[in-house]
Amino acid sequence: MPTCKACGDEADELVSIKVDGKRKKVCEDCAELAAEEAEIAEESESVVQEMMGFKGRR
Repeated sequence: MPTCKACGDEADELVSIKVDGKRKKVCEDCAELAAEEAEIAEESESVVQEMMGFKGRR
């Protein structure tokens, strides 16, 4: 059985995701968690940019 690179558990199927510019093969649970964390980071970055008056594009 394949092993998840994030949690180390064995999984039936691994999903390839991009984390910090690198591809990793992780289980579906870890993939969902990484997607949620990326969404939260993006929202918090936009809030900080808005608070600082950033008008450019990223």
